[in-house]
Amino acid sequence: MTGRVLVLGGTAEARQLAARLVAAGADVLSSLAGRVADPPLPPGGVRVGGFGGVAGLTAALDGDPRPFAAVVDATHPFAATMTAHAAAAAAATGTPLLRLQRPGWTARPGDDWRWVDTLEQAAAAMTGHRCAFVTTGRQGLAAFAGLAAPCVVRSVDPPAPPLPPRATVVLDRGPFTVAGERALMVAHGVDVVVTKDSGGSMTAAKLTAARELGVPVVLVRRPPLPAGVPVVATVEEALAWLGR
Repeated sequence: MTGRVLVLGGTAEARQLAARLVAAGADVLSSLAGRVADPPLPPGGVRVGGFGGVAGLTAALDGDPRPFAAVVDATHPFAATMTAHAAAAAAATGTPLLRLQRPGWTARPGDDWRWVDTLEQAAAAMTGHRCAFVTTGRQGLAAFAGLAAPCVVRSVDPPAPPLPPRATVVLDRGPFTVAGERALMVAHGVDVVVTKDSGGSMTAAKLTAARELGVPVVLVRRPPLPAGVPVVATVEEALAWLGR
């Protein structure tokens, strides 16, 4: 790859891509949103914090004296705002843009999955359950603030209020094991799991544990991607695109 590459990161795939590019001698800058207090950092240059909307990202892409030759948006599948900003800024500057997004999860025999479109719909789907295991991340937990039943909320960093009044907060970072997820669900009497369709193996153990325990899973669908942006599912495909 000739020229400077901006990797919009925060995911395992973004870190792997940056490592491969740096090892190949490419000039790489990884950008992290800064929502996690102590994120694992990729090799190469790193910046933390927002760009200041589309205008700020546009200025960064076209910056003098070192404009970017390409952008890879490898942010979380639910980082819809950043993905939209990347598409707009890339179009405004004529910078080639690729979306690197891991595939969503696929149901297996024995899974009881209930699909919804929003966190608010996920909260409504929990009505009648005695204890929910909420693993949607600390952003957006306000959607669950009206829950009367007990729930277990897991997040990497302490979530800010409002929280469900009977929430037990578990601070932990994946990868998680099936045995650990099963033990947590049994200990708290969890009878429904609520999560986003993040995909990947880091947090998939809860789905296996739920299947083994006969616990239903409420899954929030991914937001749509901007039209016209090429999408790949693997780091290898992203490297091939950059090579072209």
